[in-house]
Amino acid sequence: MAGESAQGKAAAPTRRRGAALERAILSAAAEELREAGYPGLTMDRVAKRAGTNKNAIYRRWPSRAALAVAAYRQMTETEARPPDTGELRADVLELLRRANRHLSSPLGEIVLGLLASARDEPELLARIHSQAAEGGAGMWLTVLGRAVARGEAAPEALHPRVATAAVALLRNEFVTRGTSSVPDDVLVEIVDEVYLPLIRGRAPGASHDGG
Repeated sequence: MAGESAQGKAAAPTRRRGAALERAILSAAAEELREAGYPGLTMDRVAKRAGTNKNAIYRRWPSRAALAVAAYRQMTETEARPPDTGELRADVLELLRRANRHLSSPLGEIVLGLLASARDEPELLARIHSQAAEGGAGMWLTVLGRAVARGEAAPEALHPRVATAAVALLRNEFVTRGTSSVPDDVLVEIVDEVYLPLIRGRAPGASHDGG
C-alpha cells in the first residue's frame, strides 16, 4: 500500500487524444515546473505524471525547452484586459505594475528560473523570445496603439521591441539584481526616463542616429 501511495503523482495511462492529451501533458509539465523548476523538468517525469509516454510528448514538443515554454504560457494565460485610462503614461505604469506583481509571485519565480537557465541554453532563450513576441507584446501594442489613435504617439512607435521596452527593463532588474520585487519609484523612472522618451523619439523627423 505504501508503494502505491508513493506513486500517487503518476496518472493511470488512458487513451486520451488530441486536445485532451495536450492539456494533460501541459498540466503535468506545469506541476513539474512548480515543484522542481526548469532544471528539474524531465520528459520522463512529465510523461509519468500525465499518464502517457515520452513519444506522445515529443510528437508535440520536440524538446524540453519547447515544453517548458508552452506549459508556462498556459499557466499565465488569463482574460486580463489592457488598461485604458485614456493616457499612455498611466496605462504603461499599470502594465508595468502588473508585471512587477507577476514576477514577484510563484509564477514569476518560474519565468525567472527559465531566464536564468536560458543563459546556457540557446534554444530555451529563443523560445522565450518567441513567446514574448507572440504573446507578451500584444497587450503593450494595444496600449500603444490607443496612444497613437489619441495623438500621444506616432505610428512609427508601433513596433514590438519598442512597445515592450519597459517590461524588458523590468525583467532585467529581477535577473541582474536578484530582487524579489522592484520598488515603485524604479518603475516610474523606467516609464518617465526611458520609455516615454523612446516613444516620443519615434516621431517623424526625430533623429535616430544622433546626427
